[in-house]
Amino acid sequence: MSATASPPNPDNFSTERRRLHLLIVLHTCHPACPEPEESGVSRPFTSLRFSQGAWRSRRISPRLSNSASRNANLAYSNPVPFPETIPVKYSEEEAEFISMRPLVRQTFRPAELVDMIVAVTGKDPQRVQQILRGGTVVFHSYRYWWQGFDAEPEKLANLLARYPDASPTRPFRPEDCTEAILESGAASAADALSRSATPRHSLRLRREDASRKRLFRTRSLWDALMDIARPHPPAYREYSYALRADIYMLQPDAAQLARLAHEAARYSPRSLRPHLALLPSISQIVLVCPRP
Repeated sequence: MSATASPPNPDNFSTERRRLHLLIVLHTCHPACPEPEESGVSRPFTSLRFSQGAWRSRRISPRLSNSASRNANLAYSNPVPFPETIPVKYSEEEAEFISMRPLVRQTFRPAELVDMIVAVTGKDPQRVQQILRGGTVVFHSYRYWWQGFDAEPEKLANLLARYPDASPTRPFRPEDCTEAILESGAASAADALSRSATPRHSLRLRREDASRKRLFRTRSLWDALMDIARPHPPAYREYSYALRADIYMLQPDAAQLARLAHEAARYSPRSLRPHLALLPSISQIVLVCPRP
C-alpha cells in the first residue's frame, strides 16, 4: 500500500522552523502584516490581525474626520431661502443644572424668529446669520432650538431693514419717555474695575407707576424726574432692540440728587417708598424712549 502524504505537523518543528512556518502563513493570508520581532516570541495570529486593524483605524480615522468636517462646512456654504415656517423647540434655561422640564414645540415664521434673535444680538447681519446657522438662542430665560440653516443674504437683509438704526442726533423729549432706570454704584469703567467700588443696583420706574399722585398733591415723582432732565438734556447712548427704544443717559450731580430725594419723600406713592432708599447713591439715570 502506498502511503498517503499528510501535511506537516507544526508541533514537530524546531523553534526556528516553527517561527518560519508561522511567518509564511501570515504573509500568505495577510501580506501587509508586519514581521515578528527577532528578539521576542511571535504573537498569535488573531492578535496581529487585531493590531493591524487598530493601526489602520488610527491612520484612516483622522482623514475621515477631516472629510466629514469639510462636508459639513460645504453644507452651510450654500445659502437657502427662508422656509415658510420653522419648527422650534424651547425649554426654560436653568444655569448649572440639568433641566428636567419638558420641551415645548412651536412654529415660527421667519420674521418672528429673526425678531427674537435681533432682540439679543442687535441689527448685526453676521451675528444673526451665525445664530440662524447654529440653531439655538437664549431669550428671556428660555433656550430655543431649531434646525440650523444658512439663510439667503438678500432675504435676511430685507428682514433686518425693517428695524431702525441708532440716531445720536435724536433729541430727548420728556413726553416720549416711558421708563427711568436709576442705577447706583460705579459711575465709570475705571470705578467699576476698582476693588473698592460698590456693586451696582438699579431701580426701574415706569411712568404709569411714578406718575400717580398722593392725596392733595399736585406733583408726582415722575414730574421730579423729568425736571432733572429739562435743564441739561440727557446724552444719547444707543438704540435698544430688546426694549425697542432709544436710550438716553443722565448723570445727576449732588444737588440734583438731594432735590430728587426731597421731592421723592413728598410725592412718591406709598408702594414706591421702600425702594427709594438708594436715591442718595444714584450715579446715573437711564431714560427709555420708545420709537413711535
